[in-house]
Amino acid sequence: MASLAPENEISILTLLPSSVSINSYVQMVDKIPIGRSLINSLIVASSVTAGVLIFGSMIGYALSRLEFKGRNTIFYIIIFTMTLPFQITLIPQYIIMVEFGWIDTYLALIVPYFINALGIIMFRQYFKSIPQSLIDAARLDGCGELKIIFKILWPNSIPAIVTIGIITFMASWNEVLWPLIVIREESLMTMPQLVTLFAVGGRADSQLGVKLASAVLLALPIILAYLFFQKYFIQSMASTGIKE
Repeated sequence: MASLAPENEISILTLLPSSVSINSYVQMVDKIPIGRSLINSLIVASSVTAGVLIFGSMIGYALSRLEFKGRNTIFYIIIFTMTLPFQITLIPQYIIMVEFGWIDTYLALIVPYFINALGIIMFRQYFKSIPQSLIDAARLDGCGELKIIFKILWPNSIPAIVTIGIITFMASWNEVLWPLIVIREESLMTMPQLVTLFAVGGRADSQLGVKLASAVLLALPIILAYLFFQKYFIQSMASTGIKE
């Protein structure tokens, strides 16, 4: 509501402004390429989410249903990586991006996030709840391991897929620090990165309404995604537990 209020009424902190105005949004569009950054964020967040779902389900399946030496050790190592602060891997990861020549490219924003420990763990736990007889029947019918994952397990794991998808999309969408490090061209900046630079870099000209308008646009896709998929999200969180 404050983003729709006249600039002189924002500081009053009233719930309903005397008049509704989209002037803050118009000024924001004039000051920064918000449309281009929105497309960049959608490309990056969607690509990361797709990668996490594909690779996370493959690794989760291997850790839950395939028998091989060191399986539990690998699982505990993956859990351990979740305790490492992002700052520890920041510099080595940046050096790798420089060596690959990926600075100022989508690859620097997407590839490092294809493997997600939380996604792997959640897929592992959810796949453990699916009867082994279903997998055995698929193998008797001639299904390979990849076909079992994507043709048998995925249709039976919609709540887990939606939950992991929302969490991954939200984390990727809200990421600011890493894009600030690897992206310098404005045409490639993600929406959170551009909005951050816009709010603290002086381009908003101390206009609170414009900053609020950019914040609303930044939060809107996540809110809509959760509202649309909340049924699956709650179902997965209620049914996915830690199983040994």
